[in-house]
Amino acid sequence: MAWPAIIKYATVLLLLLLPPPCAADDRLVPGKPLSPGATIVSDGGSFALGFFSPTNSTPAKLYLGIWYNDIRRRTVVWVANRETPATNSSAGATFSSPPALSLTNSSNNLVLSDSDGRVLWTTDVTGAAPAAGNAAAVLLNTGNLVIRSPDGTALWQSFDHPADTFLPGMKIRIRYETRAGERLVSWKGPDDPSLGSFSFGVDPDTFLQVFLWNATRPIWRSGPWTGYFVAVKYRAITSVIVYLTIVNTQEEIYMTFSLSAGAAYTRHVLTHSGEFQLQTWNSSSSAWTFLWDWTRGAGECSRYSYCGPNGYCDYIELPATCKCLDGFEPASLEDWKGGRFSQGCRRKEALRCGDGFLALPGMKSPDKFVLVQNRTFQECAAECTRNCSCVAYAYANLSTSRTNGDVTRCLVWAGDLIDTEKIGNGDGTDTLYLRIAGFDAGTMRAKSNTLKTVLPAVLISVLLILAAIYLAWFKFKGKLSHWSRHKKLTLDDMSTSDELGERNLAQDFEFLSVRFEDIVTATRNFSEACKIGQGGFGKVYKAMLGGKEVAIKRLSKDSEQGTKEFSNEVILIAKLQHRNLVRLLGCSVEADEKILIYEYLANGSLDATLFDNSRKMLDWPTRFNIIKGVARGLLYLHQDSRLTIIHRDLKAANVLLDADMRPKIADFGMARIFNDNQKDANTHRVVGTYGYMAPEYAMEGVFSIKSDVYSFGVLLLEIVTGIKRSSVSSIIGSPNLIVYAWNMWKEGKTRDLADQSITDACLLDEVSLCSHVGLLCVQENPDDRPLMSSVVFTLENGSTTLPAPNNPGHYGQRSSDLEQIRDRTENSMNSLTLTNIEGR
Repeated sequence: MAWPAIIKYATVLLLLLLPPPCAADDRLVPGKPLSPGATIVSDGGSFALGFFSPTNSTPAKLYLGIWYNDIRRRTVVWVANRETPATNSSAGATFSSPPALSLTNSSNNLVLSDSDGRVLWTTDVTGAAPAAGNAAAVLLNTGNLVIRSPDGTALWQSFDHPADTFLPGMKIRIRYETRAGERLVSWKGPDDPSLGSFSFGVDPDTFLQVFLWNATRPIWRSGPWTGYFVAVKYRAITSVIVYLTIVNTQEEIYMTFSLSAGAAYTRHVLTHSGEFQLQTWNSSSSAWTFLWDWTRGAGECSRYSYCGPNGYCDYIELPATCKCLDGFEPASLEDWKGGRFSQGCRRKEALRCGDGFLALPGMKSPDKFVLVQNRTFQECAAECTRNCSCVAYAYANLSTSRTNGDVTRCLVWAGDLIDTEKIGNGDGTDTLYLRIAGFDAGTMRAKSNTLKTVLPAVLISVLLILAAIYLAWFKFKGKLSHWSRHKKLTLDDMSTSDELGERNLAQDFEFLSVRFEDIVTATRNFSEACKIGQGGFGKVYKAMLGGKEVAIKRLSKDSEQGTKEFSNEVILIAKLQHRNLVRLLGCSVEADEKILIYEYLANGSLDATLFDNSRKMLDWPTRFNIIKGVARGLLYLHQDSRLTIIHRDLKAANVLLDADMRPKIADFGMARIFNDNQKDANTHRVVGTYGYMAPEYAMEGVFSIKSDVYSFGVLLLEIVTGIKRSSVSSIIGSPNLIVYAWNMWKEGKTRDLADQSITDACLLDEVSLCSHVGLLCVQENPDDRPLMSSVVFTLENGSTTLPAPNNPGHYGQRSSDLEQIRDRTENSMNSLTLTNIEGR
C-alpha cells in the first residue's frame, strides 16, 4: 500500500476513534461508563461527579457522589449509594471489583454496578419510552445531575433525591395527594456518608411547617407558615444574601432558596450531630464559614417543646427564657425555679364553654394543630368558640403569598399547647387567640366565690385608707396643693449633646408625671389583653388615665440603647408640636422603668389598615390626605421646627391614624438632631427598616434629610398601590415595589399603579402626580431627591413641570421589612440581618 493511502486510512481511523464533537465533559451517554479515577465536570466548572473514598474507611469503600470542583477542600453535596458502597475485599488501594456508572439505552436509567454485575444503585425512571436518539445524564452547574431525553425533557434529577445538603435551586417539598416529599438525611459520621439518624423536611401531617427529626422524635420545628418568604443578609468576608422562598401550589408546597449575584458558594447542610447550618465558602482561609444554625438560634430554648406543655419560650426578653401562657402556672414550681421546664404548665382554673379568648400577638403557633379550610377570620373564630374543647385558634390570609386555591389558614387546637414561642410582632408570626378561664369581652370577670372572700376585706381596707387620708388632710392641707399640680420632670441625666455637638438640650419640661403603680393598675399589670403594639425598644399598651384613653409605651429593660432612645423621644416630642406628629402627654421614670404616655389614636397604624382586607376603607381622598399629612409632618421636622430632625425610621408602621383618619408620625427613638449648617452625618450603627432605608444609609451609614425623603417616597408608593414595598405576587416580573413602579413609569402606565380597590373612585391625575413624586423621592442619588418643601408644594398645588425621575438604582431589589438584627459584638466580623419579604 502506498504511503499516501496509508496516511489517509490512518487519518480516517483516528477520526473514528475520537469522541464525537457533541460529547461534552459534563455528561454521561450510553456506552461510555464512568469509572473510578474519572470525573464529569459541570459546564461552568462548579461541580464534579465521580467516585470518592472517605478517609479512614475500613475496609476501603467507594461512593458515587457530587462535590464542589473548584475549591481545595473536597465537600460532597450528594451521594448515590449511601447504603451500598463498593467495598474492597482485598488489601491495598486497588479494588478487586471496581464499580462503574452507566446510562442504559433501553430504560434511560443510571445504573451503578461492580464488575461482578452486582447492582449497587440505580435511578427510578419509569414510564418514559425511549425516544429517537440517546438520552444523556448531564451535570448542571447548580450541582444537579439530570437525565434528559433527546427532546430535553428531564426524566430524573438528583435534586429530587437530596442527601444531607440543601443547595440553591433545590426544593424541599411535600405533595398534598401522596404526602410524599424530600428530606435531607444526615451522614452517620463526619467521614461516613451512610444514613444518619437526623432528617429535615416538611411535616407530612400538617404540610405547613418544617421539622428536624432525630429518627421519629422532633427536635426542632419552624412553626406554621403564614404566607411569607424570607431574605437573610449575612456579612462575612464576602457579602451574602440568601432568599428563602416558600411556594404553595395545588399539587405541593415547597421551600427553595437562591443567592445574591456574585455570592460565594453557600449551602445548608444537616450535620451528623443534628445541626441545620448555613455555611459559605471563604476562599481566603480555604474553609467553610459558619453563618447560621436554624435549630440553635436561642440555645436550649430552640429545642422542640423545651418549655413543656402550655409553656412558651420568650425571645423578647434576653436571654430567652421559659414562661407559662396566660391562665397557666408551672406544673412544678420547684423544677421551674431550677431551670427544668419539661413538665410545662397547668391551668390555674378549668375552662368553661363561655370563656373568651385573649389575643397573643407575635407568637410562633404551637404544634399539633388542625387545619380548617375555607374559613374567613370570623368563621375561624366561630369554629373555635362553638367547640368547647377548642383551646386556641390562629388565622392567616395566604393571599399575599405565592399560592393558589384556598388562601385561608385557620388553625385550631384542643388539649395541651406544645412548642410555643413568643418572637415579637413581625411577618412570619401569628396572633394566637387563647381561651382563658374567666375571660369575657376583653376583661376578666370576677368569680363569685372570690368576691365573697375578698369583698369584706376590701371594704375594711378602703375605710381605713379613707380615715387615714382624712386625718392627713388636716395635718398637711397646706402642703397638698403643691402636689395637686402636675409634677415637673427634670431630665438631668439625659443629654443629646453628642447629636448637636454643642449645648445640652436636657432642659426642664412640664409633663404629666404618673406613678409607676398607677400605670401598672391601668394596664392590668401590662396584660397582653391591653397590648396594642410593639416598637423597636418597647411594648405599647392601651389604658385609661384620668378618664382619658392613652397609649403607654414601656421600654424594655434589656434594651441596650434604651436610655438614649427614651431621652430622644422625651426631648424631641416635647419640643415638637405639630398636628401630624403624635402628641406626648407624659412619662414615668422610676428605678429602671421608663414609660412614655402618648395620645391614643383610635385607628392604629397605617400598615395595619393598608395591607389587609380593611384597606377598602381607605378611599383615594383619605389616602391622598394621609400622604399630604405625612409630608407636612416631615417638612416640619426638617425645616419648620426649631430643630432639624432626621426621623430615620419613617414607615407605614410608624404612621398612626386618629379617629378621623388623620396621620401622625410616631416613634422618634431613632431620630437624630442636626445643626443648622449640618448637611449629613455618618454612623456605624445603621438602624431602621430595610426597604425604607435609602441606599446610602443602608450601605454606608450616611443619613440626612434626603434619607427621610427616600423613606417617604417608598411610603407614598405603598399608599398609592396598596402593595408592600417588598411584594412579589402582585408585581410579577419585578423584585419589589420600587422597581415595579419604575417599570410602569417607563411604559407610560403610571395611572395603572392605583390600588384596584380605589380605582373607580380615585382621581387618576392625582394618582399620577403622587406616583411621579414618589419616584423622584426614591432616586439613587440623594442630591436628585426633592426637599420636603417642594414635595408639599407639589402635592398641595399640583404641577405639570416636574422633572423626569432617574433610575432608582438596584438597591432595594431585595428589600425586607423586619428591623436589622446585628451581632451584639460590635467588632465581630459576622453580622446577621433576618428579614421577611412578604408579597401582597
